[in-house]
Amino acid sequence: MTENELERYIGMYRKSVYAAALCRCGNPTDADDAVQDVFLKLYTCGKEFGDDEHVKAWLLRCVINRCADIKRSHRNKFTVPLEAAESMIHYDSKDLTQSALTSALMKLDCKNRTVIYLYYCEGYTVEEIAGMTKLSQTAVRSRIARTREKLKKLLENERSL
Repeated sequence: MTENELERYIGMYRKSVYAAALCRCGNPTDADDAVQDVFLKLYTCGKEFGDDEHVKAWLLRCVINRCADIKRSHRNKFTVPLEAAESMIHYDSKDLTQSALTSALMKLDCKNRTVIYLYYCEGYTVEEIAGMTKLSQTAVRSRIARTREKLKKLLENERSL
């Protein structure tokens, strides 16, 4: 792969890959690391791709795997992310915090966030998500349905506060 091809893929898919990494890792620092690792892997892998969609699917699959590696790492088992301290900060205005939807999404576990992100934000089908996440199609459908219900309840709780 040439540098020009890599730059083109970075321009095309950086936001999607970063969003998937952020959903999976839960914090921007680890997401940045995962994205950088995945694009470096793309540059050095020497794999032949059929088309741009194949590259995008490969990048998303790789970033999901890389995030899983990061979550399993020794460092993450014994540290608390800085973002966790946000709950201890008192804000006078709700406008200073994240939007209600983003806040609700971040309360979900990473597996459910990932499936919801791939389905609604990236527009992948249940079959494609099943292939990327190595889940059955039934499991993906179940996660989507359960996560929608969880989001609904979380957002209703936010409104009632």
